[in-house]
Amino acid sequence: MRSTPGHGAARPRAIRLLVLMIGAISAAAPAGALRAAEPERPAAWTPALMMKIKQVGSVQVSPDGKRAVFAVRRAVTDGDKSEYRTRLYLADADGGREWPLTPDDQSCDDPQWSPEGRWIAFVSERSGKRNLWVIRPDGGEAVRLSEVKTAVGNYKWAPDGRALAFTALDGPTSEEEAAARAKTDARVVDENVKRNRLYVIPFTDPPKLQSEARLLTPGDLSVTTEGNRAGRAPFDWSPDGKTIAFSHTRVPGPNDWIHTDLARIDAAGGAVRPLVHAGAAATTPFYSPDGASIAYVASDVPAAQAGSGRIHVISADGGTDAALAETADGFGRYSEIVGWSADGKRIYFTEAWRTNLRLMAMPLQGPPVEIGREEGMASAGVFLNAHRSHFGFAWETLSRPPEAFVGAADRFAPVQVSRVQPDVSAAPLGRTELVRWKSKDGLEIEGFLTYPVGYEKGRRYPLLLIVHGGPMGAYMQTFDGTAAYHPVAAFASRGYAVLRPNPRGSVGYGRKFRRANYGDWGGGDFADLMAGVDRIIDLGVADADRLGVMGWSYGGYVTAWAVTRTKRFRAASVGGGVTDLASFTGTADIPDFLPDFFGGEFWDKPGVYQAHSPMFHVKGVNTPTLIQHGELDTTVPLSQGEELYNALKRQGCATKMVVYPRSHHGIEEPRLLVDCMERNLEWFDRYVRGAFPKGEDKP
Repeated sequence: MRSTPGHGAARPRAIRLLVLMIGAISAAAPAGALRAAEPERPAAWTPALMMKIKQVGSVQVSPDGKRAVFAVRRAVTDGDKSEYRTRLYLADADGGREWPLTPDDQSCDDPQWSPEGRWIAFVSERSGKRNLWVIRPDGGEAVRLSEVKTAVGNYKWAPDGRALAFTALDGPTSEEEAAARAKTDARVVDENVKRNRLYVIPFTDPPKLQSEARLLTPGDLSVTTEGNRAGRAPFDWSPDGKTIAFSHTRVPGPNDWIHTDLARIDAAGGAVRPLVHAGAAATTPFYSPDGASIAYVASDVPAAQAGSGRIHVISADGGTDAALAETADGFGRYSEIVGWSADGKRIYFTEAWRTNLRLMAMPLQGPPVEIGREEGMASAGVFLNAHRSHFGFAWETLSRPPEAFVGAADRFAPVQVSRVQPDVSAAPLGRTELVRWKSKDGLEIEGFLTYPVGYEKGRRYPLLLIVHGGPMGAYMQTFDGTAAYHPVAAFASRGYAVLRPNPRGSVGYGRKFRRANYGDWGGGDFADLMAGVDRIIDLGVADADRLGVMGWSYGGYVTAWAVTRTKRFRAASVGGGVTDLASFTGTADIPDFLPDFFGGEFWDKPGVYQAHSPMFHVKGVNTPTLIQHGELDTTVPLSQGEELYNALKRQGCATKMVVYPRSHHGIEEPRLLVDCMERNLEWFDRYVRGAFPKGEDKP
């Protein structure tokens, strides 16, 4: 299922981290005094401390390469507030100084420099709706540019700086608004679908509000939204500013991505001209510097949920199309194009490989080349500036929270340009190392083992197994102290060892590995996990009588499966988990998902779906199980958690179900995320670290 915070290198919804490896990180001199004063320096990691870690992203370097703008997102829980707020900062690209660009009382995010560097655009809801704004880099008052009824999605400056293109979802018609007021607004499924449209608005200097934007894409196509992040638009301007290439589907939503095509349209308006119709998914177009070619990503045919593809280059007029070299991971889930090199001879991209994601260069002929190598992750995307001379990104390691970095494209020696994280040095982290083991069929698996704080060799500790989501997710080298549903740093502070494996099906290990769980959920993948648990026991770290298991989304599925297959775990926590494969397929917003993995619909293969569904093996489960679920979840509907809860409760198994209001597949409010973390700590303290025998003591 789609990635969400806390399961498999993920973050809360607004930034959807797709973690990306960057190399050769250099340590810079302190960049400025942005760090907030800390009245106390906690001695141990807690959910409250983890919420203090900020998220850094959208690191955009100015066209001249001298400055960078970046976004810093923090949790706000003052008074009755429970929200995330994003502020923009500027920094010298040499790491000399940094300073805030926007005020702290209202969120501003997704900054982008104008082509000549005189303005910075951003999006904000300060007017009530998410609209486009601009501000000068030297400060002053921001000016609103757009006036939309819904929300600005992705946007991009025209090459000459005289216009911006953006996407926005259709709003309600006047008839629909009247029906809502009259309470006659019954909705017919799959009728009157709201689509994502492409618009263009002019930009003048000095700027002013443009009340009318020019609609470019009326009709029955929808510009893609799924998987797009801040600063990464599903469209691109031609260098002369006359044409926009974009990806589109028939309808918006997560289930139609396999029908994504590319098209072009004149920026002044006109008919949509098809560019790529490959019978699968063609996404993320990028014009070459001379405008003669367009690079894009083409999925396998047919497209598969396990997410493989290749970079293609096609003539901008829709002529010759060529597939470039294969990549190590088959351009899997976390791979994405960053942009063309200045000379037009290479295409920069990122790709997962094992527990890193690497910055690579793909020549038009020949194999890709790695640009740099260092332990760590660029946690919110890598961005190339307008002159294609510098990269901007946020970098983190297992033991260091993310900060903003800038690296030149011709000599990649990145420099840290921010110092925005709180001082948490007094709270020791458990040491984390990469461990490997063989599964029952000989397949090599690896994962992160985090030792408890104060670990003593020869002493055995309670072990918690945390399973990532996806299943095409992966645990990567992101900071252990970042807030997540299953708080690793807090667990280690309480004396637990924590194992986070990347079983078969994970991204970053090649196409074959990623597809090795097809038709076999709960089979080889579960064996991989249990072999990892046995490995940590064999190392003398884990106490075999004090084990716990947890996960979110697909990780929740595996956790529910585990309690039906083994009595080895003292406790379990199922977050947003699939429990019944057939009812999930019939109610989720991704009904194509499991038919791909299992080779057919549940009505054609009822025995297969039942055989791999925890609900059909739930009889006799006595492992104390906590269930957590978002009330508004459409990816894994709430009923999946309710099915498991009722079955366990009716059998007398210790269980508790917590429903998070206003939450979809991820928990989107800071106080609710703290609640989620604290409940997991409490549950495993009670049943794993505590003295209660397995299966006894009802909550």
